[in-house]
Amino acid sequence: MEFLVSFLLLVLSERQMFSCSEVVWPLAPPLLCLHSCFQQFTLLLFHFLRLVFVSVMNMLVLFANCVIASSNPQSFIGINYGQVADNLPPPPSTPKLLQSTSIQKVRLYGSDPAIIEALANTGIGIVIGTANGDIPGLASDPNFAKSWINTNVLPFYPASNIILITVGNEVMTSNDQNLMNKLLPAMQNVQNALNDASLGGKIKVSTVHSMGLLKQSEPPSSGNFDPSYGDLMKGLLEFNSANGSPFAINPYPYFAYRSDTRPETLDFCLFQPNAGRMDGNTKIKYMNMFDAQVRVNEIASAKILYQ
Repeated sequence: MEFLVSFLLLVLSERQMFSCSEVVWPLAPPLLCLHSCFQQFTLLLFHFLRLVFVSVMNMLVLFANCVIASSNPQSFIGINYGQVADNLPPPPSTPKLLQSTSIQKVRLYGSDPAIIEALANTGIGIVIGTANGDIPGLASDPNFAKSWINTNVLPFYPASNIILITVGNEVMTSNDQNLMNKLLPAMQNVQNALNDASLGGKIKVSTVHSMGLLKQSEPPSSGNFDPSYGDLMKGLLEFNSANGSPFAINPYPYFAYRSDTRPETLDFCLFQPNAGRMDGNTKIKYMNMFDAQVRVNEIASAKILYQ
């Protein structure tokens, strides 16, 4: 089975004043998109500002024995474009700044038309998102979904290279059962609106999850989502798989560091030299937290889909 896996890596201050490194891997069928958020710390922030995303294309993921083999790997660097800050550069100056670097992808937390328009004709891949508050309307009214696409996508695409729409953020761990139940119908209606606009195969649809979905995360081979999310998660994963879109996760290595008192944890989180951590079940040694978090989500997703 062939997968293209997605990573989103974000480094934030509490007010999103710094952002660094985003990778989007469209999945076919999809498995994973990771978005890492670190808050209220200084040391990890400045270490992680040096990190980049690596996107591995045409990845073959064999869940049965936890082997990953890649073919035709490609790498790119991206950013998460936070707007909750002072003295941000105006949107028209953003493309020049990005093009002076190696940044090829940008994730927006919403769908700011000024930013989307500013990125036109740059070739930079853009991820846009709907608010959690939009989900009930998107779920119940296909015309609202069409209106959202008509307003936030059609005026800009293809000049602005929109590649993914994220429907809500961390809805499944919001404790809002009504919102949770409406998430999949909302995603389906957004997908249908894209299909009606002949964009279904060009722009993907997903949502972004919290690592709080996991009931068990260590070692990675034991990864399981909380069974209370079972049926809903299965529906979301089947949607991703059917539409070739990424299953998006927000892992928080900082919180893992904060709660893990082992002396090597900081180096393990920061990609620094360390002894690594052995998964006793698979005999795979993980040399950093990021790889371990990728694997645990792959395995938990596979258990939902294939068991």
